[in-house]
Amino acid sequence: MNLRQLFLQHVAQTSTAPLALEIVKAEGCTLYDASGREYIDLIGGISVANVGHRHPAVLEAVRAQLDAYLHVMVYGEFVQSPQVRYAEALVQTLPAPLRSVYFTNSGAEAVEGAMKLAKRVTGRTGIIAFQNSYHGSTQGALSIIGSEYWRNAYRPLLPGVQHLVYNDFASIDRITTDTACVVAETVQAEAGVLPPSREWLQALRARCTQTGTLLVLDEIQAGFGRTGRLWGFEHFDVVPDVLLLGKALGGGMPLGAFVASKELMDHFTDGPVLGHITTFGGHPVCCAAGLAAFSALQSEGMITDVARKAELFRTLLVHPAIRSVAHFGLWMAVRFESFDVCKAVIDRCIARGVLSDWFLFASDCLRISPPLTISEAEIEAAATIILESI
Repeated sequence: MNLRQLFLQHVAQTSTAPLALEIVKAEGCTLYDASGREYIDLIGGISVANVGHRHPAVLEAVRAQLDAYLHVMVYGEFVQSPQVRYAEALVQTLPAPLRSVYFTNSGAEAVEGAMKLAKRVTGRTGIIAFQNSYHGSTQGALSIIGSEYWRNAYRPLLPGVQHLVYNDFASIDRITTDTACVVAETVQAEAGVLPPSREWLQALRARCTQTGTLLVLDEIQAGFGRTGRLWGFEHFDVVPDVLLLGKALGGGMPLGAFVASKELMDHFTDGPVLGHITTFGGHPVCCAAGLAAFSALQSEGMITDVARKAELFRTLLVHPAIRSVAHFGLWMAVRFESFDVCKAVIDRCIARGVLSDWFLFASDCLRISPPLTISEAEIEAAATIILESI
């Protein structure tokens, strides 16, 4: 059997019709398949490859860490330089009191840890999330995902979860002194790149403060320059109690994190001891890669180019079949009449060498979330192929 057949037979599938592209190399903003075909990557691993695929600094950091050690015992007792240095670098860019980083394997695990922390800190069990939100696929994260379509097959899930309307002021009144935490995406990703109003997010922050509820902002997709600022919440002048990170955090390696004050995070140290543990979270190679990517993101001016590149996409993507282009930084949802139209355009794009997909809660929208390093020439080429595919 060839590799594709082995893939279909032995690797667990998540849909009945996987793309099954055999990617053999990735560099910058380009993917290469086994036949030699090139693809301009407009997905970026779902906002993972913000600094581009195989950034030289990331490769150098990984090689250096390989020469030191791989896994020893990641969490608890050992002082490991990659973890410490990366945590230090992250909190230096974050407002007080976000000073303590708990590294996990993924964004979904960061969500799980944050929910546990909120229950432990507040002594409450109620959790509020929002319709059309996405926070991961583990049991706890699935409980707060904002769609019954994905939740229903796995019930019973966590009790005490309410799903409110995002960016709706009336919903805020549902937050009470029984609510342990509110989990919200700073910008709703899978709903089709939908930011809230500044006033709504500030009102949400105020209500959480009033009721002693932890505000957990999910920036697993929105973080690391995607919105045009390092952190999405900087656009709204709010500070969360807990910040969720993932995707681009590892520079292409698997890594997630939740960040809170040391006072809050210290609740995991006693009653019970080892209140939250992980075997591989914060793996030294992943942290070394993530720190190198994080440093490159800031030192190479990638974020300063986001607005200009986004505007170029918006200028070029004009066609009667395009109903709208929602965007927040270099992160766009190109809306068509229906899923069928959108999927047909995506399929034609892939056949012509542009890789995109659709959004979970906005299936009529084509996704644009390329590496922030995408060039103007690549943007122009990708836009031309999208228009031809339409």
